[in-house]
Amino acid sequence: METITITTEFIRLQDAMKLASLTPSGGAAKCLIQDGQVQVNGSTCLQRGKKLRPGDTIVFQGRQYQIAYAP
Repeated sequence: METITITTEFIRLQDAMKLASLTPSGGAAKCLIQDGQVQVNGSTCLQRGKKLRPGDTIVFQGRQYQIAYAP
C-alpha cells in the first residue's frame, strides 16, 4: 500500500489522484472516477469531489493508496 500525504483536514478524490500522480490532470481524474474505475474504502466511488480524510483508502488500477497526515 502506498501513502498519499496531506497537510489539511481533507483532500478531494480528484485532487488526491493528481497529487499521487495517478492521472496527469484533474480532468483525467474526473473521467476515470465517473467511469467507475476508482474505489474508496472498498466501494466504487462516482463522486470526484468526495472528501477523503486520513485513514481512507483508494484503489485504482489494482493498486491501493492510503491517505495520511504529514508527519
